[in-house]
Amino acid sequence: MNAIDGIVRAVLYEGYMLYPYRPSSVKNRQRWTFGSVYPRAWADWSGSDASMMQTECLIEGDEETRVTVRPCFLHLIERDVRELNEPVAAWTGLDELSTRSVASLEVGGRRFDTWQEAGEQHLEVPALKLDELCIEGLRLPFSLAGSRSVEPLMEADGRVRGALVRTRAAIEGRVECCATRVDARTFRLTVRIVNVTPVDEPQRLNRDAASSFALLSCHAVLAVEGAAFVSSIEPPDELAEAVAGCTNIGLWPVLVGSGERHDTMLAAPIILYDYPQVAPESAGDLFDATEIDEILTLRILTMTDAEKREMAAGDERSRALLERTENLTASDLQRLHGTLREVRAGSGGWRDVSEETGEAPEDTAPWAELDAKPPLACVNVDGVALQVGSRVVLHPHARADIFDLALRDQIATIESIERDFEDHVHVAVTIDCDPGRDFGLARMPGHRFFFAPDEIEPLREERSS
Repeated sequence: MNAIDGIVRAVLYEGYMLYPYRPSSVKNRQRWTFGSVYPRAWADWSGSDASMMQTECLIEGDEETRVTVRPCFLHLIERDVRELNEPVAAWTGLDELSTRSVASLEVGGRRFDTWQEAGEQHLEVPALKLDELCIEGLRLPFSLAGSRSVEPLMEADGRVRGALVRTRAAIEGRVECCATRVDARTFRLTVRIVNVTPVDEPQRLNRDAASSFALLSCHAVLAVEGAAFVSSIEPPDELAEAVAGCTNIGLWPVLVGSGERHDTMLAAPIILYDYPQVAPESAGDLFDATEIDEILTLRILTMTDAEKREMAAGDERSRALLERTENLTASDLQRLHGTLREVRAGSGGWRDVSEETGEAPEDTAPWAELDAKPPLACVNVDGVALQVGSRVVLHPHARADIFDLALRDQIATIESIERDFEDHVHVAVTIDCDPGRDFGLARMPGHRFFFAPDEIEPLREERSS
């Protein structure tokens, strides 16, 4: 479960905050972008937010198979910084009349900003047998009470300067589970998470205010006993049609845990592959789970002191991230930089390159066979043998990425002709009108581009030669 919990945590806090981790950053002004389930009244009024999430997947088992469902999400906490009109020697409780709300407050050498936090919520759903889910199903209401807490802010000498007021709104929801039989040994499990929090006059709320009543980064962990889940990504041929008939709304189920087991699924609001893993080199959450730890770490270290103070003031998790990053040793940073994983030929698995040499053994290096092939001297396009130095006109495919499309009809010069592991040919070119073409000739990124042979046309002078 430790490996599973690591993935769940990464999904739960994906996008919780983004580099540069400061409230003033444009990227952090609209948060909670993944897996948010809003009250029905707000979702209907906004027209762009969901009030329900659903996942469906297949189970190979029998009527006695027991199924457990663990929905998880973040509950928004509004944090208000209040400053006392006059510091007091001892804390006797918050008096609203003697304080005022401020955007920021310096106390005891630390800065505190008014912003948002979030607390984890894990719902307890009783385990049920598949025959019970097929006959009656489950409709389990849940309710989270609103709360308010006050934390005094004191100077080093004990004088109270202000307080942090944390407020959570009450939330009501429902978990629905049912199952249907696909064949004698296969069942389709449906899990739905619904937000039924009553909201009066939703038109008076903005999205931030509505988020107080939302299930944020909502997902679910599904588990079975004595049975197996069917992969939603690579199902066996005989179940491919049944898997294609599963309806997933806002959630995507993937197998998690050990690759030898098929008893646990994670229905996540972001699309993952089966058996995702958190890299062992990662020192902890960076909340940008699709980014590279080394890049984010180095960028945090290059922030100014003022930027770091704002980062620390915005959220306790960002403050912990900053402290952890600044305490990384040279060895820790090297681990982020020096690991390469690759597929071992014929095994279908992953292995680490030697930490001592940084190289794979010659007999198993996947590129050894490719290196042994003779290099390509030319490529034939429209009856013309093109080679390094030949000039061409670029005609990217209609479905190429936007950058390639921007190079349509440009004149380019072939810099190299490459071949990949599947024996596909790729032509590397530099753009003739590129002021940085010399960088491309030096094989530096950003000035050297790859195209398939059917995306280039020999320049007229090449045809005549």
